[in-house]
Order: sequence, then C-alpha cells, then structure tokens
Amino acid sequence: MRPLELTMSAFGPYAGEITLNFNHLNHDIFVITGPTGAGKTTIFDAICYALYGETSGNERNSKGLRSDFAQDDAHRVTYVEFSFMVRGKQYWIHRQPEQKLPTKRGDGWKDGGHEAQLQCVDHDEFAPLTKLNEIGQKVQEILGLDKDQFKKIVMIPQGEFRRFLNE
Repeated sequence: MRPLELTMSAFGPYAGEITLNFNHLNHDIFVITGPTGAGKTTIFDAICYALYGETSGNERNSKGLRSDFAQDDAHRVTYVEFSFMVRGKQYWIHRQPEQKLPTKRGDGWKDGGHEAQLQCVDHDEFAPLTKLNEIGQKVQEILGLDKDQFKKIVMIPQGEFRRFLNE
C-alpha cells in the first residue's frame, strides 16, 4: 500500500482540517519522526481508523477521536479521508465516528452514527461501498491484511518496538 493523501478534521490534536500529501515522497519506505507530542501517533491512528474503523493503539477508542481543541467549533464534523494505492489501483475512503451533529434546521443536535464510504478512484472494480461490514471485508481483501496484521507490519506504534522485535 502506498499512502497518497490523508485529511483529518477535528481529529485527535488537530482542531481544524489538515491534509498530509504523501505524493511528494519518492521512496517506498519512509519514517514519520518528531518530538513527543508532535502528532505522529495521530497520523497512524487516522490511517488505521480510516481503513479499519479502529485506531492503531489500545488507549484510544473511536468515541474519543474528536479533538478537544475543536469544542469551540461545534459545527465542525470529525472525519478522516484517506487515499491510497495498491497494485496500481487507487482507492479513497471516508470515515466519520459517532458524534453529535447539528440538525439541518434549528439549533438542535442529533446523534450521528459511525459512517464510512470506500470507492475506487480510477477504476470500476466495485461500486462505492457504505456498509461498515462490507467496507471492512473489502479493505482486508485489497490490502491482504486484517487490522492486527496491518498494525504489526505497516506501522509499529510508539512504545511497542521492543515487543515487535521479541515476537
């Protein structure tokens, strides 16, 4: 899998919308580095959440994904969008966790459920998917990895490097 672009809105420490463009990287393998608290794990959490509906770490759950810094912008929706390429085919996935959403009319709020969409970008291998279980199965089929395998092979979460070496 080659990541192409990751957009996070009100996700983790990011109050607004931020887009990371991986297209400028000309290498098959790269490292995301930075000081403690810079948001490295959040990038991995966002990728893992987009693909599998769960974060990369055990300490974060999908109900705690909304940025604490976005509380002043109650109308900003928390979501992740991820574009990636596998075997020459490009895919796009949008995932939005359960959250309170403003109603379209009035000043009220409604409970928004976990929503997702997966689609092919430059080919018609399958029609866009919106059912969570179908998306999960298709992501696993595309990548050839389940969530746990993805976490072990593609990314080594902070603090788990020693455990990875000993397994």
